[in-house]
Amino acid sequence: MRDGSKASYAAPAVEKAFEILEMLRRRPGGALVSEMAVLLDRSVGELFRIVVVLEKMGYLQRSSADDRYSVSYKLLDLAFHATPAQDVVTAAIPFMRQLASEAAQSCHLVVVNGAKGLVIHREQNPGTRGFSLRLGAEVNLTTSCSGQVLLAFVSDDERAHLLNAIGHAAYAPDAARLAAVRKRGYEQRKSAITGGVTDISFPVFGRDGFVAAALTIPFLGQIGGSQAIELAKTRGLLNEAATAISATLGHRPS
Repeated sequence: MRDGSKASYAAPAVEKAFEILEMLRRRPGGALVSEMAVLLDRSVGELFRIVVVLEKMGYLQRSSADDRYSVSYKLLDLAFHATPAQDVVTAAIPFMRQLASEAAQSCHLVVVNGAKGLVIHREQNPGTRGFSLRLGAEVNLTTSCSGQVLLAFVSDDERAHLLNAIGHAAYAPDAARLAAVRKRGYEQRKSAITGGVTDISFPVFGRDGFVAAALTIPFLGQIGGSQAIELAKTRGLLNEAATAISATLGHRPS
């Protein structure tokens, strides 16, 4: 019994299945069943049948080259269709495609996922050059441009909950900076990771008035400023797209 009142139910096979998926999440190159057994401190025998079932159901894929298993995109598809992300992406797709075309820059949509941000959709620059994040990429909420926007526009209680979940008080964003983002309505900063890229991010709001996602352009500058659309105009196009997506989701500014 748990807490003297509720029964403690065990489902070993289910637990092992999720252990495998969580472990492979940290190994994009995949793993052999023998490697999984070592990493999870379990026997090959107790993992093999579970791996085979996960592969049969489409949640794992096996490399024909070296028999390593990795997580398939079925999990991402499941999460997309089983969460509110579907509504956000459905609303965003036409505006993001238009934005990428008009700005000649890639753009992506980020939502809060646990203690991190998650890229749930992207549109790549249709031109010959561009920079973009991959679909499903995780984003640090406290250090990224998208993360700053998400943290700035959530409720105070949700922000405290997120920062507590992140668990790194030393890296918590400055309250004054978040207040400045809210007042300005967006965030813009030089990328801390990629040279020549300036990140710009605007909030997308839902019907309830709360931030649903961050729409972001990693603006890739070109030598001599030869890009078709300058940074300031790109920021304006991004703002228009975020506003249009919010309106499609039913948001009505007060």
